[in-house]
Amino acid sequence: MIDAKTIVKVAVKAAEEKKGSDIVLLNISKKSVIADYFLIISGANERQVTALTDEIEDSLAKEKIFPKSVEGRKGNQWILLDYGDVVIHVFHSESRAFYDLERIWRDAERIDPNTL
Repeated sequence: MIDAKTIVKVAVKAAEEKKGSDIVLLNISKKSVIADYFLIISGANERQVTALTDEIEDSLAKEKIFPKSVEGRKGNQWILLDYGDVVIHVFHSESRAFYDLERIWRDAERIDPNTL
């Protein structure tokens, strides 16, 4: 079984390498059954959103961890990578502000991903 914390650690490292910004980890396990964690990352433009997503997928694939599904690749405004217990949201900065997942999930526990 793949540990959710491992997924988060590998994904955060990959995002940091590609200069992802505003990395936020929300523990939603007590609020929803869809996942344990939401990892939210911003990219400055569509090209960076693509690069971030590719780096995260490649880094996790090296660990033999593959997404159950990927949504949003066509628009590159909000790409969702579903790894089961961890759902990774890679946003264009403007789209992130518009959808504001942190506000929607404001009652979820916010965790520093570097402390896992």
